[in-house]
Amino acid sequence: MNVASEQAQARVQLTEEGHRVPYKVFTERKYFDLEQERLFRGNSWSFVALEAEIPSAGDYKATFVGQIPVIVTRAEDGSVHVMQNRCAHRGARVCRSLRGNTPNLECVYHQWAYDLKGNLIGVPFRRGIKRKGGMPESFDMSRHGLTQLRVETLHGVVFATFSEEVEPLQEYLGERTVNAIARIFNRPIKVLGDQRQYIHGNWKLYAENTRDPYHASLLHLFHATFGLYRSSQTGGSLLGGRQGRHSMLYSQSSSNNDELDKEIFKDARSFDSNFRLQDPSLLAGRKEFDDPVTLMILAVFPNLVLQQIANTLAVRQIVTYSENEFELVWTQFGYADDDQEMQSIRRKQSNLIGPAGLISMEDGEAVELVHGAVVRDQEQASYIGMGGGKAEDAEHLVTEGAIVGFWDAYRDTLGLGKQYQLGTE
Repeated sequence: MNVASEQAQARVQLTEEGHRVPYKVFTERKYFDLEQERLFRGNSWSFVALEAEIPSAGDYKATFVGQIPVIVTRAEDGSVHVMQNRCAHRGARVCRSLRGNTPNLECVYHQWAYDLKGNLIGVPFRRGIKRKGGMPESFDMSRHGLTQLRVETLHGVVFATFSEEVEPLQEYLGERTVNAIARIFNRPIKVLGDQRQYIHGNWKLYAENTRDPYHASLLHLFHATFGLYRSSQTGGSLLGGRQGRHSMLYSQSSSNNDELDKEIFKDARSFDSNFRLQDPSLLAGRKEFDDPVTLMILAVFPNLVLQQIANTLAVRQIVTYSENEFELVWTQFGYADDDQEMQSIRRKQSNLIGPAGLISMEDGEAVELVHGAVVRDQEQASYIGMGGGKAEDAEHLVTEGAIVGFWDAYRDTLGLGKQYQLGTE
């Protein structure tokens, strides 16, 4: 096929019903830079912590909003604060540990000290030594604190933003997303631990993955074979917030029909009824919600995933480092009133998720497979058409509508046109 005919074919394909995302959005630095400016430093709320991670006065957590290092603290009065992890003096990172407890924050470079709300409280040699040197008389401590972010919490989940214009958190999330968060955080929780996964790929490929019920019973053998999730289950994909920027995927394992599913998945390598568990207690969980939902994946734009898979509960934070690398931080938790049996169940089922989890280890690999294959084909595009290729609710699990909702919100937030052009500015 010659070049002209290839171009003609591409034009025909672009008229197909569905949604297309050019690969350059994943691979070109200019999109990553625009995301940091207009998305992570712009009009959006980013997840930064669970309040249960900083339960006591003096507790802190170092994390990121996009590429920007921030510190989450619990002050002496119990209030939660988020500030940029950058000294007001010469720009050094102030907090170098992931977690801890401290009476104040101190920069190692020149020992400028800040309280737990980010106010500057100490400058060595501020008055000089023996009347020589020191800061000028006009130096005002109150003007040199750490950069503060707006903070709002919802049922113990902490969000932060650099924007003074973005709507209040609950309005940003929308009623459906607020209710989904309330369902999981219905009582005090206890953090069980973190897992961290470094992925060589673009973060938006993972944002697509978490909004994609289509892949889950095709990529994940454990999911389909042992019935935790199958596309044939009763379930759906529901959108939330403006333009469907957030999504909730849910399913009910009680709706499995093994004999019918064997026929439905007969050509799928991910359903092998010959496999058996050496330890069936791995999946011997316990019902703990009033509804029949056994799997829920809530994706909150831009960087949070909240999950319930059987009896595993976790938040996943997406940390963006560059256009071709990001980190996924899983924080697993249970409820503070869990009895010993439930604690044991959660510990055992923790093997299902995380970087090496029996039902999630393939996702990071899938991201890298895509990123490595598209890196030199910026003008070509993916095709998102399952379920109609539109951002709309679906009362079934054979859809990609939530992915389209993500891209609609992404274009709007970054000020891109329908063809994902940056414009001439």
